[in-house]
Parts: sequence; C-alpha cells; structure tokens
Amino acid sequence: MDYIATFAAGLGLVGFVVVVRHLSGGRLPKWTIPASIGLGMILFSIWNEYTWYTRTTSVLPEQVVILSSPADKVFYRPWTYVFPVSSRFAALDGTGMVKSPQNDALRMAEVMLVQRWTPTQRIPVAFDCATGRRADLLEGVELLPDGTLTGGEWMDVGTEDELQRAACQGG
Repeated sequence: MDYIATFAAGLGLVGFVVVVRHLSGGRLPKWTIPASIGLGMILFSIWNEYTWYTRTTSVLPEQVVILSSPADKVFYRPWTYVFPVSSRFAALDGTGMVKSPQNDALRMAEVMLVQRWTPTQRIPVAFDCATGRRADLLEGVELLPDGTLTGGEWMDVGTEDELQRAACQGG
C-alpha cells in the first residue's frame, strides 16, 4: 500500500502542476512535470515515514500502554542521525487483562511488538504483582488460577520494571 500511495501522491502533484502550467499559458517550464512527480513521491514518503508512529499509536485504546519506541538511526538514511524516526514499539495491551479470581496479584495480558511493514506479534505474559515476577506464556507454559506456573519459570524483574509496573498499576 505504501508504494501505491507514494505513486498516487506523485501523480496528484503532477496533476496539479499540469493544471497550473495550463492556466499560466505554458509559462511554467516543461521540466516541472517530471520533477513534480519525484517531488510528490519524496514528500509523501517523508511524511509517511515520520508520522507512522503517531498515526499508529493514536488509534490504540487508552488501555494500551506504550513501553518503548526506539528511534532508528540507519547508515543508508543518513538524515536519521539528525532526525531519528520510530518504526517500531512495544506495548502492553491492557484491554484483555485477566486477573486471577483466587489471587488479585496474578494477572495475564499480552505484550504487543509492533513494527512497520511486519505483522504485529502478541506475546502472552503472566504477572505476579505481589512478588515482582513475570513469565512469558509461550507454547506449553500455563498459569493456573492458584498461581502455579507449569512448563516455565518465573523471572524476578522487580516492581520497578516498566512492563511489570504497567501491568500491575491500578490494583
């Protein structure tokens, strides 16, 4: 879709330039037509790249907590060293937070790993808010309502861990 939108932006700007050139009686030089295609595509690409993070996170429910959004700086786009761009982020999806009916300190939620141009990955995670532990609930790992973890191990992360804090806030 990015390619189609970029091409459409180039065509849109060239359409505008053709109309302006016609209305000016041909006073606008002919080279402005192909130049406007390139300029339209470049401007759209820059806008699309630098607004992706804001556009993506602005539509998330308020229960989704952004944990990190590293700014990318890459050698083949040297301007990113001056103007870094975010093309990925990690977030805790609190919309599906499940609390244990037997122990309010035990919770389960999904961590979303969102990256531009790739499908979103969702990792189920168990949290023990009382002891500052968490466990990734990958294949074969299960958290029972009484707090017993089968097929995996708890990781001591502490109560100040950003992910732990996001999952345990609000009681």
